Amino acid sequence: MKSFQDRLNEVTRGGWIRAGIWSALYIAFIVWVAWGDWKSLGWLALLPIIIDAFTTKYINYNWWRKYKDTKPGLYTLCSWVDAIVFALVAVYFINLYIFQNYQIPSSSLEKTLRVGDFLYVSKMAYGARVPQTPLSMPLVQHTMPNWLGGGKSYFDHPHWSYKRLAGWTSPQKGDIVVFNFPAGDTVCLNMQNPDYYTLKHYYGEHVIKARKDVFGEIVTRPVDRRENYVKRCVGTPGDSLQIMDNVIYVNGEREPFREGVQLNYLVFTDGHVFGAKYFEKLGVSVADRMQIDATTWHFPLTKAMKEELSKNPHVLAIEIEPEERGGAVYPLGHNTWTRDNYGPIYIPRKGDKILITEQNYWIYKRIADAYEFKPIAIGEEYEFEMDYYWMMGDNRHNSADSRYWGFVPEDHIVGRPVFIWLSIDKDKHSIRWNRLGNKATGR
Repeated sequence: MKSFQDRLNEVTRGGWIRAGIWSALYIAFIVWVAWGDWKSLGWLALLPIIIDAFTTKYINYNWWRKYKDTKPGLYTLCSWVDAIVFALVAVYFINLYIFQNYQIPSSSLEKTLRVGDFLYVSKMAYGARVPQTPLSMPLVQHTMPNWLGGGKSYFDHPHWSYKRLAGWTSPQKGDIVVFNFPAGDTVCLNMQNPDYYTLKHYYGEHVIKARKDVFGEIVTRPVDRRENYVKRCVGTPGDSLQIMDNVIYVNGEREPFREGVQLNYLVFTDGHVFGAKYFEKLGVSVADRMQIDATTWHFPLTKAMKEELSKNPHVLAIEIEPEERGGAVYPLGHNTWTRDNYGPIYIPRKGDKILITEQNYWIYKRIADAYEFKPIAIGEEYEFEMDYYWMMGDNRHNSADSRYWGFVPEDHIVGRPVFIWLSIDKDKHSIRWNRLGNKATGR
């Protein structure tokens, strides 16, 4: 067996350079992860193993290579295992701490982000979260694909407490943000949209539990395994928000309508049938077009689209969709608000102390019960342990957002979309080349 001195003498200059680079990257990563919780610096104990892998090589990771000629089957198998394990580990850490891919599944942010857009989502912008369920299959959110047998894609244990690494900023008003769905803690597997709490509001908990043939099994999911949603941040910690006639007011100041904001309208015509090319030119997707009767249409419009449509000689009137069609809003069953006229509501900031009254009890009860796990009582002061945000879609009447399920806690924040790396038009089944590389920040 070679002595330590002999092994050192055999190390090439390139080996020392590679060892230095990987050691520096590892040290920087551990310091980043351990910042504010220096117990994690214990992971630096693995540093000698990294150095050894490029220099003295006491640990023979490539033992299987010697069987290339004598046992080619074993050599091939080990080669595949080596490549797959390396790829999975690399993808796992990149997906957790640096970036992830996200596909826009619904029209809630039309026309800013479109169904079929694939986004590069930065985890570092707001600071990556340390995984709360670290033992999981990379690139799978909560359920294994059917071809792998289905079932949970993660283990419940170990379960780590919430911690966020240092980021460049925090979600700002106007940012488009990817986050874990707050109401996704409890899920009916056969009917996941609308969410469990909305189903319970309309059908009753006893019906949901009794009709498993309709709703399916009821499961719970940890924060980082809930569905990923993407919305625009319209309210930050410490803000007071109110919606009046579809106009958002933050701290008493009116928020201007963004260029891509849409509302649903009833369009009354003289009986003329709009063709597919006209809808395409106007910017109304196939999924959004609805003809109610011979003279009435229903679809979303931006301000510019509405002005263009009003010039059509076949259009007799354009009326906004009645707010009653929006259904019940948060907190479900405990207010007279609507999606178009909502609030006022205060968005809590970490450290805020608020006296709980009959008027705000149900607003903050879910925070206490589901996110901070503390008792709340009318007549007592409640202190918030996290920052909270208010998220809404630009397609205002086709967006399940904070108006329906409430606040987004800071521990649910995933990241910030940076740019669109692919965009597929669901109507034409083709690539939208003009969207590739576009910014996805929403500003």
